[in-house]
Amino acid sequence: MHFNAADDNGDVARPDSPEFMALARSLSVQAASLDQSGDWPQFQLDQCSKAGIFRWFVDSTRGGIGCGDADILRGYLHLSAACLTTTFVLTQTTGALRRIAASSAPIVDQVLEDLLSGRALASLGISHLTTSHRHLGKRVLAAKSRGEGFVLEGFSPWVTGSPQIDKIVVGAEMEDGRQILALVSMDLPGVSFDTPTPLMALTGSQTGAVRFDQVIVQADAILAGPEYDVLVGATGASTGGLQTSALAIGLADSAIDIIEQQSVARSDLQSPADRLRAEQGQARKDLLALATGDQVCPPAELRKRANSLAIRGSQAALAAVKGAGYVEGHPAGRLCREALFFLVWSCPQPVMAANLCELAGLTE
Repeated sequence: MHFNAADDNGDVARPDSPEFMALARSLSVQAASLDQSGDWPQFQLDQCSKAGIFRWFVDSTRGGIGCGDADILRGYLHLSAACLTTTFVLTQTTGALRRIAASSAPIVDQVLEDLLSGRALASLGISHLTTSHRHLGKRVLAAKSRGEGFVLEGFSPWVTGSPQIDKIVVGAEMEDGRQILALVSMDLPGVSFDTPTPLMALTGSQTGAVRFDQVIVQADAILAGPEYDVLVGATGASTGGLQTSALAIGLADSAIDIIEQQSVARSDLQSPADRLRAEQGQARKDLLALATGDQVCPPAELRKRANSLAIRGSQAALAAVKGAGYVEGHPAGRLCREALFFLVWSCPQPVMAANLCELAGLTE
């Protein structure tokens, strides 16, 4: 399970630094083979760890370098344009890391440096508290008090890297509706994981269910709660839903690059390429403005635009390269499959409804 990272901290490649841009180029070169193999991106994550990427997300007082939200989103824009599989895994591992670092739970000091250095890896199991399985109207992962700790029973349906991670930040719900966030070691008795689900794209993320059979969680491992809407009260994920928009905008960037390359020899592609590039540039500008507190538009509106841009941009890239793009292994075909991810992953109902209306040719 352990992540084979360098033991020393090394130099941290800040977003937009030459070192970071070299990392993004390296990930881009590896993206096609990773998509075809469906392998866990071990080598790619090692590269990110050695570049100090995990330290972006934690304040310097806790061993990180504390990059601001806008800088982190700039990094995500470049990384998702290079390799969406690796970048998606990073959002889940660093999301867990931020929630751990923001907690005052006693266990944090025992695990934090291993997570920052990449010697251990954590992921999130919280989708069932927000979007996944909420329509069923019942708790899929229950927490019951036991002394000062809790017993977990049920499952978390979508956990990225479930066979690879050492720790999981998991949310569970009590009978009275209050919730907890807990840091659980994957080797605790009663913890198991399903075979990861084969996906249309991003199979290398090895996303699948983690199950909890009477798992005992001690009080020192409770990161937040019990409280109602624990994800609202818990800190540590201040980029919020903007990071998913960043990944979609980054993917669109890569797709538009393909159209622009084709337009050099085909003048008929220049106008569509320019139109999409202008739209992508405005979405990027609005994303970074939101990250600095400038309310240029509601975040949900940007997510809808980012989803639409990723889908239309990738399909336009496929049309631009013609039949070659429909051959397995071509980047345009891969980007089309990856773009559909944004319609289903952490997609709030209003955003989904807006995208459906657009796809159906309806106006709201």
